[in-house]
Amino acid sequence: MSRLFLDRLQELEEGTPEYQYARNTLIEMNLSLVNFAARRFRNRGTGDMEDIIQVGTIGLIKAIDRFDLSREVEFTSFAIPYIVGEIKRFFRDTTWAVHVPRRLQELRVTLAKSKESLAASLNRPPTVKELAAHLNLSEDEVIEGLVAANGYVAGSIDTPGSDDDSSDGGPTYADTLGESDPAMDLFEDLHTLAPLLQQLDERERTIIEMRFGREMTQAEIGRELNLSQMHISRLLTRTLNRLRAGLLTT
Repeated sequence: MSRLFLDRLQELEEGTPEYQYARNTLIEMNLSLVNFAARRFRNRGTGDMEDIIQVGTIGLIKAIDRFDLSREVEFTSFAIPYIVGEIKRFFRDTTWAVHVPRRLQELRVTLAKSKESLAASLNRPPTVKELAAHLNLSEDEVIEGLVAANGYVAGSIDTPGSDDDSSDGGPTYADTLGESDPAMDLFEDLHTLAPLLQQLDERERTIIEMRFGREMTQAEIGRELNLSQMHISRLLTRTLNRLRAGLLTT
């Protein structure tokens, strides 16, 4: 039946209702090819099956539009590579966890095949130098491709930190992540505060050093400087307000 409609399609003028009817009928008749091809990709872990079938249908339509009856080949044999190719392109373009250039996406596949082939002949994993010689690439290009391959899948931070760790009690990558260090905020504040302290007069700097460096009370500072505790309190308040304003505007 497909051949009859393909014959009919050759006779009709593209864009006419009759042409569209024959083309749509061919698509519906061969959707089983799309479903057959899509089943190969259902365990990829990414991509909804409905999306995969939709993409595979685009491949089927391309096969219908490009099929040449003069070739002695079955339409099924001609269409399957188009369908599978479209689905593979979909996965290649949409399933990378980190976006990398198309050139590196394709290099990842080439490297994977070459590594498998060389490992079988060498009885060990190939080196970067051996991969470069095998693919006629520079070592830098091979390294770039190997690094880019890490962007294909984003691992969970709850993944065990090593293959030896059990899924129950072993430390995960999350356990090794650092946390915000409050000391860093303190360092930044002190770094900003230093030039502001230089702008104070000698008495103001002395009072700040005695209060916060030597942790003296206001009364002790007053006795040492021959000033009342009330005077020290006013000087401290004025100086701290000045420093606080400087920190907020820096």
